[in-house]
Amino acid sequence: MANLQSSTGLQVESIVFAPFVKPPGEINTFFLGGAGVRGMEIQGNFVKFTGIGVYLEDKAISSLAVKWKGKSAQELTDSDDFYTDIVTGPFEKFTQVTMILPLTGKQYSEKVSENCVGAWKSLGIYTEADAKIIDKFLEIFKDQNFPPGSSILFTISSVGSLTVGFSKDGSIPETGDAVLENEKLGEAIIESMIGKHGVSPAAKQSLASRLSYLMNQKPNQSVQVGNSSKNGL
Repeated sequence: MANLQSSTGLQVESIVFAPFVKPPGEINTFFLGGAGVRGMEIQGNFVKFTGIGVYLEDKAISSLAVKWKGKSAQELTDSDDFYTDIVTGPFEKFTQVTMILPLTGKQYSEKVSENCVGAWKSLGIYTEADAKIIDKFLEIFKDQNFPPGSSILFTISSVGSLTVGFSKDGSIPETGDAVLENEKLGEAIIESMIGKHGVSPAAKQSLASRLSYLMNQKPNQSVQVGNSSKNGL
């Protein structure tokens, strides 16, 4: 697979996503898979709320390449299955959600919980255990406030745990604020960002572009993955 050591960071609005990070609670460094803005059309204007960076464990490249090597960035962007394979793949993921506009922990956690529960109910897989985990998730966020530049951090372990962390200054803490033992929740959160109905099409396009490039490199070829850009592509 390609040499990841020269992977570059990305700029999304005023947010700079580093090319590599060591997520809270992890001993390994992850590379930046892609990043983009999350926003909504409000009264005819596109209002940007957050920037989302998606980081992956190195072995994600070889895992995804089995099925997706040789595909163009556009082919990957157009494939729901590609993003499902990122969400459910046997490798660890880390997402950094950085505020462009201020948000309360209650606002954020209630919206995320609503999305997760809705998805589980539509699939008929919502359980009493899930309801308890959602209550714990809401509790973690209830006293938090996120001014512009602060971040919510999710480390999604391949063994089924979700580590939640917070950063007020752009740094990545060594440990998280809470660990939730629920495989479905971590997957549902990243699915809500980059899945079929993901809230950040820009992050999805960025992932497709950068991962297509990485998977199609010759072995040991040094890679420059993207440059800083205002839209995270």
